[in-house]
Amino acid sequence: MSVTDTQATTERELDRAVEELKVGAERWAQLPVAGRGALFRRVHASIAEVAEEWATAAAEAKHVSPSAPYAGEEWMTGPYGALESAATYAQSYEALAAGRSPVEGLDVVAAPGDRVAVRVLPRTAKEWVLFNGFQAEVWMPPGVTEQQVRGEAGLGAGKVGRYGGVGLVLGAGNISSIAPLDAFYELVAHNRASLVKLNPTFAGLLGVYRKALAPLVEAGVVRIVNGDGAAGAYLTRHSGIDKVHITGSAVTHDAIVWGTGEAAERRRAANDPRLRVPISSELGGVAPMIVVPGRWSAADLRFQAEHLVSMRLHNAGHNCIAGQVVVLSAGWAQKDAFLDELRRALAQMPARDPWYPGTDAKVVRADQAHPDAEHVSGRILMEVAAGDPACTDEYFAPVLAWTQLPGQGAEFLRAAVRFANDSLYGTLGANVVVRPEDRRAMGTAFDAAIADLRYGSIAINAWTGVSFLLPGATWGAFPGHTVADVGSGIDVVHNGYLLSGPERTVLTGPFRPFPRSVLHGELTLFPKPPWFSGSRSVTDTGRRLTRYAVSSSWGRLVPVLLAAFRA
Repeated sequence: MSVTDTQATTERELDRAVEELKVGAERWAQLPVAGRGALFRRVHASIAEVAEEWATAAAEAKHVSPSAPYAGEEWMTGPYGALESAATYAQSYEALAAGRSPVEGLDVVAAPGDRVAVRVLPRTAKEWVLFNGFQAEVWMPPGVTEQQVRGEAGLGAGKVGRYGGVGLVLGAGNISSIAPLDAFYELVAHNRASLVKLNPTFAGLLGVYRKALAPLVEAGVVRIVNGDGAAGAYLTRHSGIDKVHITGSAVTHDAIVWGTGEAAERRRAANDPRLRVPISSELGGVAPMIVVPGRWSAADLRFQAEHLVSMRLHNAGHNCIAGQVVVLSAGWAQKDAFLDELRRALAQMPARDPWYPGTDAKVVRADQAHPDAEHVSGRILMEVAAGDPACTDEYFAPVLAWTQLPGQGAEFLRAAVRFANDSLYGTLGANVVVRPEDRRAMGTAFDAAIADLRYGSIAINAWTGVSFLLPGATWGAFPGHTVADVGSGIDVVHNGYLLSGPERTVLTGPFRPFPRSVLHGELTLFPKPPWFSGSRSVTDTGRRLTRYAVSSSWGRLVPVLLAAFRA
């Protein structure tokens, strides 16, 4: 029986999978670009066929009833994200096959600090309606020109004849689209076949993953297996593996690269890693939520408090991109009122038990390190300062910290950026909340502060978790990490337009939801976001949004909007 039909848990089965992938990668290298695009169209169709099964299986893995409010998260972070990604890669292949740049049709605009940026949202009139008031740009490093962006886009996607070998994708255990999306990127950007080893938390999704990615499995460029830590260790040392990609923790990354114990320290000192092949990674971190002070209404205070708490509690807090430290101005006249709204939001969000293995120990660790912490409906809120464990320990749990810094306006924002850059661990994502009036008042000082914020994804009046689901956005740490100091990881994934050497993604959203937005001159019709933990229609919205991603017609867009406005 083929390894594609059984759980590959023995070393012999893993060996066979690697050999099959070598053959598949050789065939892929010779496949014309148009054929690659057609295959991703088939992947899109196969995901569509199992979308409900996928969302249901992911919910069950997290002990969530398919009818529960939180079940909508599994539609959006599972099949919806995979559908959008497959469609965007197919479009990029089709552009390359026609002799065009994948960036053709997208605006390339100026960005702060001698940069240019590719606007990846909105791309179409339908996206303008669906994400009304939102904008996303991928910023390139300083000095890169528009001509370079357009000319260099494509990476390995258009390189027929280039053999990328076989990679090992060590899948994350918290968001169900991560492992498939990582395998997509290895194949599209690098012509590399992937052996995907699932995290044990998603072992029950093996069957649905194989059905969703069936065209890639049949083409011999993807194999998906279950396995424990021993299986992962065996594969990282396998002679047939040419590259490793991991989504997880820096601890696991370092164990793969250097080993453990005294031997690992000797290898580090000698710069002699145990891992003999390249590795890329996405490893999370401690994400800041910077609140720029201003004169907010009572409704603003309530909405933004719920916004920040949702960044923490989405997926029960088990997100590498979950906001962990709220950064406030000590001199903000409404600071205490905002903290009261944070407490209210923590208390009123729907109850949900943590489900990720090891969470209880992390909550205990946070509690013991902060004897003055507040306990709010089973969630922890505490004040911290630079050097506190909460600034360096990613709790991956319903634990929320806050800190206060001096200053107002641009002075405060500069201090907050320094704190985020220098005192918080990691560079994956940062969130900034600011009234449009206060942003305008700061002018270029605001833009300069965002440019100084060293994070791979930045969300202004939005959540960086949204960038994860935008197929044209990049996802990964800020450039510069190495295997010796890995931080939040190395390289990016997603990157649907296959930009060469991107620096970061910057997402901007509305400060207020509709209808208050219009009343205050923001001119956005976006309602209460469906990713808010208190959204009443998140499951219906997620289901309809996924159906829209299957076939993005106006007829399918309207039901999404109707569900979203019931949030």
